[in-house]
Amino acid sequence: MTSPQQRIALYAVVVFLSSALLLVLEIVAARLIAPYVGVSLYTWSAVIGIVLAGLSVGNALGGAWADRRATAGAAGGVLLLSGLASLAVPWILWLIASRLEHIELSILSTSLVLVMALFLLPAILIGIVTPLLTTLALAQSERTGHIVGMMHALSATGSIIGTFAAAWWLIPALGSRNVVLASGVSLFLCGLVLMTPLTGPKRLTATAVAFAAAIGLGISTWFNPALASPCDHESSYFCIRTIDEGEHPTLGKARSLVLDHLLHGTNVENDGTYLSAPYVQLMQELMCRHHHDKASLKAFFVGGGAYTQPRAMWLASMPVDITVAELDPVVTQIARDELFLDDGDMRVIHGDARAVLRRLPAGERFDIIVGDAFHDVSVPYHLVTREFAELLHARLTDDGIYVLNLVDTYPDGRLAMAMMRTLGDVFAHVDVWLHEVPYEKSRVTYVLSASKKPTEIVGVPDELNAVTQPRRRWLRVTQRLSTDIEALGTVPILTDDNAPVEQLISSLFTTGIGQ
Repeated sequence: MTSPQQRIALYAVVVFLSSALLLVLEIVAARLIAPYVGVSLYTWSAVIGIVLAGLSVGNALGGAWADRRATAGAAGGVLLLSGLASLAVPWILWLIASRLEHIELSILSTSLVLVMALFLLPAILIGIVTPLLTTLALAQSERTGHIVGMMHALSATGSIIGTFAAAWWLIPALGSRNVVLASGVSLFLCGLVLMTPLTGPKRLTATAVAFAAAIGLGISTWFNPALASPCDHESSYFCIRTIDEGEHPTLGKARSLVLDHLLHGTNVENDGTYLSAPYVQLMQELMCRHHHDKASLKAFFVGGGAYTQPRAMWLASMPVDITVAELDPVVTQIARDELFLDDGDMRVIHGDARAVLRRLPAGERFDIIVGDAFHDVSVPYHLVTREFAELLHARLTDDGIYVLNLVDTYPDGRLAMAMMRTLGDVFAHVDVWLHEVPYEKSRVTYVLSASKKPTEIVGVPDELNAVTQPRRRWLRVTQRLSTDIEALGTVPILTDDNAPVEQLISSLFTTGIGQ
C-alpha cells in the first residue's frame, strides 16, 4: 500500500510529464504541417489556438469528471487513449494531407484542418488529466493551497521544458515522426503506471487491448514507407529535402533544394552560372549590369539556401569576394554534400544576417548586398524594416546596390508597395521588376533593387532583356506600384516597431492564391 505522499508524488510526476509531452506535440505539429503549408504567423496561430482549445475543453471535462469521483485508473485510461491518439497522428496525416492538396483551400484553412485532425483529440485527452490528478492529490492532503499551486507550477514547468526540449534537441536529433511516436509511447507508459496494480478482469482486458493496439500502431508506423517523413534532414529551422532533377546532356546532374514546402533553388553540376529561376537570373543581371565597369566586386548575401546565387556570382567572369550569412548550418552542409557547392573561397557565417552585418568591422563595405532570406510567404520582419535598410545603406559602397526578392500578389501587392516605400525612405533610387505581368490577380515573385546612385540599365527603359542564358525578358513595374500607392494611401513604411507583414499579404494566407 502506497502512502499519501507517494501517491501525491506520482500524480505530480504524471502531470509534469503529460504537460511536457503536450508541448512537445505542439512544437512538432508546426513541423509536421510545414511541408504542406510552410511556416508563418498564420500556421503557428493555428497550432497554438487549436492545442489551447483542446486543452481548455479537456480541463473542463476533467474538472466535471473529478466531481464524480474519478479514480487514478480513469486518469490512466485517458492517458492510454492519448498515447494511442498520438501514435495515430502519422496515419491521419497520410490519409488527409494528400487529399487536402487537391482541394483549393487557403493556407490558413489547410493549417486549421490539419492541426484539428492531428492534435485536437490528444490535446483534449491530455487536458483531462491535470484536474483529475489535482483533485485526487487534494484528497491525500489537507494543504489544499500547496497542492493546487504545486500542480499548476509543475504543469507550467513541464510545458516549458517540453517546448525547449522539442525545438532544441528532440526534433533535430530524432525527426518529427519519431518524436510523435516517442511522445505517444511515453503517454501510454504514464497511463500504464497510473493503472497499476491491475485489479479486475475488465481493467486487465482493457489495458491488454490498449497495449496491443499501441504496439501495433508503433510497429506499423515505423515500418510503413508510406508514413515515412518527407524530410531528408530536419534541423532546428527546416524540413530539408533534395530532389534529383535528372541529368542535362551538357550541364550534368541537376538537383533542387526544398525547405519545408518551397523549392529554394536548383543547381547544375557542371555550370554554376546557369540560373533556372527567372527571378534569380534577374537579380544576377541587375547586379552585374550595375557594376559592369568594375574589375572586382565584394558581395554580401542575406541567406544562402541552395547557394545558387553565391555560386553563380563566384563563377562569373569578374573576381568577387563573397560573404554569406546563412542561419542554418545544416542547409550549408547539404549544399556542400549534395548541391555541388564549393565554398572554400567564400566566407560563410552562420547566424542572422542583421546581427552578422552589425558584427562586421566598422569600415567593411560591399558593392552588392543580396536579400534572399524570405521563406515562401513567411517573411522575417526584421529584414524588411527601415532600420535594416539604414544598416544596408551604411554597409554599401557609394555605388553599391541592394537586390532582393519577395512573394506577393499582383496587381495589389501591398507588401511590395510597402517595401518600395520603406527602401525609398533610405535609398535615392528604388526599382521593382517582374518576369511576367499576369492578366488576373496572381501570386508573383517581385525583384526590388535599391541604390544610392541610379541603376544603369541598357535598352528600353521599362524592359530588360537577358544577356545570360536562358533568354528571358523582365518588366519594370515601379511606376505602376507608385500609382497604386498614391491611390491606396494606406501602405505603411515598415519599421522595427510596426511591420505588419502578414496583414499586408493576408490574401496569400486566406485565399487559394497563396498555395
